[in-house]
Amino acid sequence: MSYAATAAATATPHLRAVRALSNHPLDAEYRRVAPAPAPMTRPAPVIAPESLLAGLKDGAAVVAALPQSVLPQGLLAQLGAGANAPLVGYLVLVPAEKVAPVPVAVPAAAPVRPFTRPAESGISVDLDRRNAYVDGSLLDLTYLEFELLAHLTEHPHRVHTRDQLVHTVWGYGHVGDGRTVDVHVARLRRKLGAAYRDTIVTVRRVGYKYAPVA
Repeated sequence: MSYAATAAATATPHLRAVRALSNHPLDAEYRRVAPAPAPMTRPAPVIAPESLLAGLKDGAAVVAALPQSVLPQGLLAQLGAGANAPLVGYLVLVPAEKVAPVPVAVPAAAPVRPFTRPAESGISVDLDRRNAYVDGSLLDLTYLEFELLAHLTEHPHRVHTRDQLVHTVWGYGHVGDGRTVDVHVARLRRKLGAAYRDTIVTVRRVGYKYAPVA
């Protein structure tokens, strides 16, 4: 044997060549002794009373009989089951009923009023487009300044307390006092200009009101 062959044989002594033998006697013996797999059988149908079967809807089926030992004790006591009157329950599968979807009412979108040109004189407020005008010129107002002006002009001559304005314009969750309203009224008056700053009237010790120019 050459050196290479000897080295290969000694380097991998754990490797062995295996050749499959067909029709080996041991194979035949194993097939004779090994048990054959049991054939698959369908479970026997559950025998239920005719009165129960007659009342089932189409597609329903009785799939199991339940002995009294597995039934809820509260149900057995309600039905008066006892040793002299045993009860048997049945597991019945019924097709699911198709429930019609509940129609959801979608609120109609509020109609948008057509754009109208602001008045050439006086204060004009366009609620849909959130624009305010003085003598036809657009004012540069912040969100709260516009809300304050819109609320006052929507209720002319009505006196609003500072607390009412805080709750209506700023919201009930706002933490603040009447000083916040005073600051925004002062800013709004400056933007309205000298001709219309006095339309927001201070009602002493109460609040403010809007008095349009006659």
